[in-house]
Amino acid sequence: MSKITDKVYELAKPVVEQAGCSLWDVEYVREAGCWYLRVFIDKEGGVSINDCETISRALDPILDEADPIPDSYVFEVGSAGAERELKRPEDFRQFMGSEVEVRLYQPINGSKIFVGKLAAYDQGDLSITAGNEDMSFKKAQIALVKLHVSI
Repeated sequence: MSKITDKVYELAKPVVEQAGCSLWDVEYVREAGCWYLRVFIDKEGGVSINDCETISRALDPILDEADPIPDSYVFEVGSAGAERELKRPEDFRQFMGSEVEVRLYQPINGSKIFVGKLAAYDQGDLSITAGNEDMSFKKAQIALVKLHVSI
């Protein structure tokens, strides 16, 4: 799947940037028996429905011509969201000091979810500060890291 998402990322990036946005992520997933190609965008001040529509209309014919996916799929363009997943090293650098939620594969002290300020990131390993406590996690322990919005 990564070859598909890499190819779509390459095709989408100039289209997204021309529309005044930045490309956050591309995912190709199977849900409820259907394949979905999702392009997630970001923009200073927030993404509007018009941004999504503009990029979708511009990118759709490019994807049809390049044909990176042989099967049928549902194509969606959306905002990366306030609680976006952090995946790439540059994502972690951009949000250093921000509040994140770390989800683990296996519980530590009875919990699989930890929330704190992102304090360090090194090749998949990371540290957070929650209150006065520093916690470190190895890449192999981490299922997901996303921004956390407190209400």
